[in-house]
Amino acid sequence: MFLSGCASLPNSAVEKMGNRNVEFAITRHDKPPVVFENGLGGRMDWWKKVLPEISNDTTTFAYNRPGYGNSEPVATPRDGLHIVDELRGLLRYNGVNPPYILVGHSLGGLYMQLYARRYPEEVNSLILVDSTHPRQLDGEGALERQSFLVRGLLGALVTGTAKDELDLLPQTGKQVLDLPTLSGKPVFVRSASKPLEEKSAVADDANAKRKDIASLYPGSKQVWVDSGHTIPLEKPEAIVAAIREALRLSRQNQAQLESAPMIPIE
Repeated sequence: MFLSGCASLPNSAVEKMGNRNVEFAITRHDKPPVVFENGLGGRMDWWKKVLPEISNDTTTFAYNRPGYGNSEPVATPRDGLHIVDELRGLLRYNGVNPPYILVGHSLGGLYMQLYARRYPEEVNSLILVDSTHPRQLDGEGALERQSFLVRGLLGALVTGTAKDELDLLPQTGKQVLDLPTLSGKPVFVRSASKPLEEKSAVADDANAKRKDIASLYPGSKQVWVDSGHTIPLEKPEAIVAAIREALRLSRQNQAQLESAPMIPIE
C-alpha cells in the first residue's frame, strides 16, 4: 500500500486553493473528466505513464493529497470522508465538473470507492487499480499480525500524513461499507496477479481480499494484470485500456441519447 515518487507531471502547478497550497496537474479537453487518486504515500507522478496516453483526448485531473509533495498538510483527520470531500472541493474550484471517471490505485482505490458510493450521481464509471479492500486490515491483514521486519519497515517508511491515513484506514473502510454499493455504472477492477504467487497466511488473506473486491460491485469486470502491486508503473497500458473502454462506453451512451428521437408532449 505504501508508495512514493518524485518527478513532476506535465501541466503540473502549485496554487493557492482556499487557505492552502495544492499541487496538481490538469488538462482540459473533452468530457468526461478522468480523476486520479494516489495510493498510500504515493504522489501524482505515479500516473506519468498513464496520463500522456489519454490527456490529449479528455480532461484529466491528478493531484497530491495534503501532506504529500508540495501540497500543504491540513489539520483535519485523514479518514476517507475528509479526503473525498477535499477532492470534491478541488475539482469544483478548478471547474472540473461531474460526472467523473474515477481512477484509484491501492489506498486511492478505497477513497474512490467511497467517493462513488457517497456521490453516485457524480460518477460516470469507477476504475480500481489493485485497490485496497474496505476490510484490508481485518483478520490476518491486521498490522500486529505482520512480521517483525514488515512492522519495522512500515514504522520507518510510513510517517506523517501517510501514517495518519493508515491509522484511519479501518474507519475509511467502514465508511465505504456503510453506504450502498455503486450500481448502474461501469466498474473496472484491475488486479495484480504476481502477488498470488506468494504463500503465507498474510499473503493468502491479502489475495483473498484482492479477489473479493469485484464481488463488492455486482456486474464489475475483474481483469488480472501480470504485475506486482505497482501496476501504474509496471503495466500502465492495463490502466490506459480500462480508461479508454470507459470513455468509449460513455461517449457511445451519450451519442445514443443525442440521436434518440424526441417524443412530442401532447
